[in-house]
Amino acid sequence: MNVVLPVGIGEAGGNAAQFLERYEAIRERLPGDRARRDAAAGWLRAHGLPRRTQEAWKYTNLRPLWDTRFASSSSAFDARAALAAVFERLALVLDGEGALPRFVFVDGRLDHALSRLPEALLATDNGAEADAVVHPMLALGDMLAEDGATLRVPAGMDAGTVLIVALGGGGDTAFHLRHRVELADDARLSLIEIAAGEGTYLHNTVARVTVGARAQARHVRLQDEARGALSFSTVEVEIGEHGAYDSFNLALGATLARHEVHARLAAPHAVVHVNGAQLLGDSQVADLTSVITHDAPNCNSRQTVKNVLSDKARGVFQGKIFVARPAQKTDGYQMNQALLLSEEAEIDAKPELEIYADDVKCSHGATVGALDEEQLFYMRSRGVLEVDARAILVRAFLDDAISLVEDELSREVLDRAVANWWAARG
Repeated sequence: MNVVLPVGIGEAGGNAAQFLERYEAIRERLPGDRARRDAAAGWLRAHGLPRRTQEAWKYTNLRPLWDTRFASSSSAFDARAALAAVFERLALVLDGEGALPRFVFVDGRLDHALSRLPEALLATDNGAEADAVVHPMLALGDMLAEDGATLRVPAGMDAGTVLIVALGGGGDTAFHLRHRVELADDARLSLIEIAAGEGTYLHNTVARVTVGARAQARHVRLQDEARGALSFSTVEVEIGEHGAYDSFNLALGATLARHEVHARLAAPHAVVHVNGAQLLGDSQVADLTSVITHDAPNCNSRQTVKNVLSDKARGVFQGKIFVARPAQKTDGYQMNQALLLSEEAEIDAKPELEIYADDVKCSHGATVGALDEEQLFYMRSRGVLEVDARAILVRAFLDDAISLVEDELSREVLDRAVANWWAARG
């Protein structure tokens, strides 16, 4: 079959042709830094979307991304009803007393009627970028994102909890969000990000986070997309001296999902936690990939990832700890564990250590297993129904990871999401 590509798109970028065509069609009306967008488009023309022959993507097949012809917008759906359903499942307050500040994006655009914007934290994205584009989903987001949340927490301020909710309305639509979060020195923020929707769509989010000296950022992401969705999120975070970034990603939905974190410990005594859990069934595929770069001495990184996989689901964990030569006294830890509830479920794990310093403490580990039949028998012999016994064991397996979330509200959101997932399977 002969494939004719648009002018200016080489063979490597051919699988990104529809996104490049979309960019050319809307380029003149897109907000923000056009030079940055053009640079991202140039990168995609040259490199295209990754294929499984590339090491970092060998376990995640993006074929559905270029085989689906995405529309520019979806048919209208009742976004308020969808938001209310999400909040009801998670026991969050939608309106009135107790409602949290929130950004609500519908098909990639801010819905002011559904949002409760935190006025004291709002800012304009200055478009500053640390590095040239080297990542396909970052390039896609930088090129096509039409909206996003930009938050700046002033020095010494405790900003409490802010929600970012992204809803997809189906109709084979594609939308891209670009968030920027900056914490000045000694600032604090808890960010809860929720992705959900209906039907079939592509959701690609790029978030860049900067944590100042002694600042503390807590970031929990719940990916509960529609089962037909394709979901990608990429987080770039840089942490200053004595700063901390504590994150957790819970993946439940989408037919294909990838959450990727690139964290740089840029100054002494910085701390990063990149934890998560993936609960999958049917033929879902979810990939949690991390690259943690220690560029300064006396820094600490921790990563615990749990996978619960049933039916023909496949989980992927790729975690890399990179320790530069100046990063003496590094303490890095990484653990990935999988619980397989079916003989057809699969876990692919690839932990990596790349160390150039000589005074470090780094370790990684991985385990794979099934539910303990003796424990199941013990509980059933005492009158516990099998479905309840299995739920108890799965929850006990997940507790080690979810208990690492220090923010109480964030932990409650995750607890309810896990309970809803298991109830739906019953």
